Amino acid sequence: MIRSANKHDSQVIASIYNHYIANTFITFETEQVHSDEIYSRIQEAHKLKLPFLVYVHENQVVGYAYASKWKGRCAYRFTAEVTVYLDPKTIRKSYGLSLYQELFSRLKQLDYHTAIGGISLPNLASVALHEKMGMTKVAHFKETGNKFDQWIDVGYWPKIL
Repeated sequence: MIRSANKHDSQVIASIYNHYIANTFITFETEQVHSDEIYSRIQEAHKLKLPFLVYVHENQVVGYAYASKWKGRCAYRFTAEVTVYLDPKTIRKSYGLSLYQELFSRLKQLDYHTAIGGISLPNLASVALHEKMGMTKVAHFKETGNKFDQWIDVGYWPKIL
């Protein structure tokens, strides 16, 4: 079941996200986040009327996806950046695909025109998910971030909704 995230989901979302912060290049954040910070992000999304969703399987949150503003300038108001994270134990079970399908549907209902996924590279699983959603790579920025003393590339995959 997919539903909007709430305060009670914050701890599980933080746990999922902190795995990626501590162990991967997938996020450029380097400091662990507390559930209060996650709840603040959920509230910010709701305040901006942007979807922040969780996938619940057997009464457990196994993943989440959300949209955020692409840029601050007014002309970008119909474009959202999209993000998805899954509990590492549940990868390859189509939860990410289901979350993105629902996220994109809700964005379209909110009159968003474009969704953009930013991916730290290499990340074959994320690239496959975005391309399965009909997104096409349009940009590749070399050595854009530095984490764990390594330079990381970033690619962008947009889709017209």
